[in-house]
Amino acid sequence: MLKTFGGAFTALVLVTPALAFAQTPTPTPVSTTVTVTAQKEPANASTLPLSVTALQGDLLAAAGVTFISDAAAFSPNTHFTEFTARKLSNARIRGVGASPANPGVVTYVDGVPILHANASSFDMVEVGQVEFVRGPQSALFGRNALGGVINIASTNPSTTRWTGQATVPFGSYDQIEFRGNASGPLGSDKLAAGFGVAFSQRDGFTKNLVTGNDVDSREGFAAKGQIVWTPNKAWEARAIISGERARDGDYALADLDAVRTTPFEVMRDFEGHTDRDLFNTTLLVKWTGSKVTFASTMGFIDWKTFDETDLDYSPLPLAVRSNTEKAKQFSEEVRFASAPNAPIGLGGSVTLRWQAGALFFTQNFDQNAFNTLAPFVVSPFVGVPVTQTSPQAALDDVGVGIYGQGTVAFGSRVNVTGGVRFDQEKREADLLTAYDPMITPPVAVNESKTFKDVSPQGAVAVRLGGNSILYGNVARAFKAGGFNPVAPPDAVSFDEEHALSFEGGFKAHGSWFSVNAAFFSIDWTDLQLNLPLPGAPGQYYIDNAGGATSTGVEGEVNVRIVDGLDVIGAVGFTRARFDDGIMIGADDVSGNKIANTPAFTTLFGAQYSRDVHGHRAFARIDFATTGAFEYDEANTQRQDAYTVTNIRAGVRIKFLIIEGFVRNAFDTRYVPLAFLFPGFTPSGFLAEPGRPRTWGFTAGVGF
Repeated sequence: MLKTFGGAFTALVLVTPALAFAQTPTPTPVSTTVTVTAQKEPANASTLPLSVTALQGDLLAAAGVTFISDAAAFSPNTHFTEFTARKLSNARIRGVGASPANPGVVTYVDGVPILHANASSFDMVEVGQVEFVRGPQSALFGRNALGGVINIASTNPSTTRWTGQATVPFGSYDQIEFRGNASGPLGSDKLAAGFGVAFSQRDGFTKNLVTGNDVDSREGFAAKGQIVWTPNKAWEARAIISGERARDGDYALADLDAVRTTPFEVMRDFEGHTDRDLFNTTLLVKWTGSKVTFASTMGFIDWKTFDETDLDYSPLPLAVRSNTEKAKQFSEEVRFASAPNAPIGLGGSVTLRWQAGALFFTQNFDQNAFNTLAPFVVSPFVGVPVTQTSPQAALDDVGVGIYGQGTVAFGSRVNVTGGVRFDQEKREADLLTAYDPMITPPVAVNESKTFKDVSPQGAVAVRLGGNSILYGNVARAFKAGGFNPVAPPDAVSFDEEHALSFEGGFKAHGSWFSVNAAFFSIDWTDLQLNLPLPGAPGQYYIDNAGGATSTGVEGEVNVRIVDGLDVIGAVGFTRARFDDGIMIGADDVSGNKIANTPAFTTLFGAQYSRDVHGHRAFARIDFATTGAFEYDEANTQRQDAYTVTNIRAGVRIKFLIIEGFVRNAFDTRYVPLAFLFPGFTPSGFLAEPGRPRTWGFTAGVGF
């Protein structure tokens, strides 16, 4: 009772207007013409025959969103399994997900795909819009878009005048940040530049009772710079360079039962860390002709992680893991399309809009991981320390995709869309697992495989009159096959996963509201699952496990109640189940729920803003509820439904910035992730607690 009262009191205090600026941009009326790139071409989201949630920069700022997992609360049936260390962040949409090495939801940043999820969670410096495109998108985006696509777009630099801000958020757990940005023209309106920086650090939420230290601290520095050149109305060139240096603490992992009874406490003899360096370079070139447009997107991604942790997660010196991963990725996509206002006439009132393109990519991934095991851990007959190489891996991937899509409009009432994509990639693996001393012979693998697939998609949209449409689409999508860095001998490689998806929906918008509703059905074959590796606690491999289905509904509403008061609502229900006759090891999982898939998600948010004596003030509150979900395929442990409440408030007084915020205002206790860890934990699961209540203020200036 006291905890709830304390949270409510804190919330009440913070709703009282504080002070803010770019973190509290001037709210605009409910937008009915949000432009998205959910189908690669810029288009009004309310006219597309698919489900997409677009979060623009003003909403991201007002809600205090700086990481993509926090933005996911606004997208129905979207859930992230995210560790305290930012390296591990896995998205799941409508029950579709996978391991970091082979995600089921692909993230694009300024048009460049992130092929490994270890590089997809970062501080969103200078981000102008985030799109959650739900449902299979392989016909345009290819591999690993089986569950959907997350599009992250950088803010465009100002071409008229220099603007910027500098803020210093600070708060509980000794949180301190600096966030700054500026952009403007370089001599003329044809050349503009922008940059942004962010530094953040905080103490850990979790205390190690053995040493008295906190273990899950976070620290990071991120920066982004860009130049945009528009020599004339037809051409635009844009170069974007960004990077992040993250120095996070250890994982806040402990036995599941212990996390539920005494969260934020661990007992371990070794305290590790998780380091990651991320560097991205993107070059975008666009040309708009009278009848045809052209776009080129080139991207380089270079990332490296190094983490150490107490592998047994106990006070005993039993096992320590040291893991280094690094990857280099290159991609080049070229695309041609009909000009926005120049469809091809097919006779009468029938017209055709089209696009076609090709993507080429390479990815080189290396991993060196060592488990240092104390005497008698491997076997009661091995009385000396053992170093287990698990694994030493080099995975190389080269691929190409070719796609095309056309939309035939029959007057202004009916649009029929069809598209198809062909993908081919070659994957090579050089793998080694071994012991020192050599208690068993080393296992080496040197193989290559080629994967090919065709992904078709079709849709129909019918305008009902005014600004409303009915639509339906059908799509076949796939998730790439490949190699596991470490796995049992019979599961070194895994096959593609496929899905046939149906979706129908309704969209409507007006000057003061927008409404979206959809139902969906997904039928999987050769479902890829992340399974625990026998004899190597905490390590997982991918294997195909048969079939499954996912059905559900979702809806979104945005309403301006009165001038200055905006309300947003989102709800989604997912029923994801294994087919009959599915075995995982010795477990019959027929009819079981797909792990880490909430039965429902809901969000209710409200924001009120107004001018107070010439100053702009606002207050915002968001209630995000996650339904119950299972932790494992056998459905032996689960998390019940929980609600997290976030509140922000502020006002801008001339150039002065001050803001107040509280996250998880009622200090809800929940366990967002747990996974099988047999042998070392009483419950057989390791888990991390959800973030506790945090609060703070922001001060700064803007121009």
